[in-house]
Amino acid sequence: MRKFLLIALNLIAMLAMASVAFAAEGLDPVIGNISLAAALGIGVAACGCGVGMGIGLRAACEGVARNPEVSGKITGTMILAFAFIESLAIYALVISFILLYANPYVA
Repeated sequence: MRKFLLIALNLIAMLAMASVAFAAEGLDPVIGNISLAAALGIGVAACGCGVGMGIGLRAACEGVARNPEVSGKITGTMILAFAFIESLAIYALVISFILLYANPYVA
């Protein structure tokens, strides 16, 4: 019951915010689409990177649990992999900023 109540309250809050956003006048639809693309791009990238980091951490924990004497090598490799995964999220953030601020369609 509590989960349903929280979902309903979140839905009501989102609908209330949407009415304010749709009430704005004079917005170019291209800018709105680009803003939506930037938000979705960074959201998908962050979600994917989070899932990848979780899977990597799980595998590292399993590896250390099975073979504790190589925990140093596993930890070093895991940190390097996390840096590469995080760089993908930063690339997505940079592309989103480019979409938002280097827009040739804005007059």
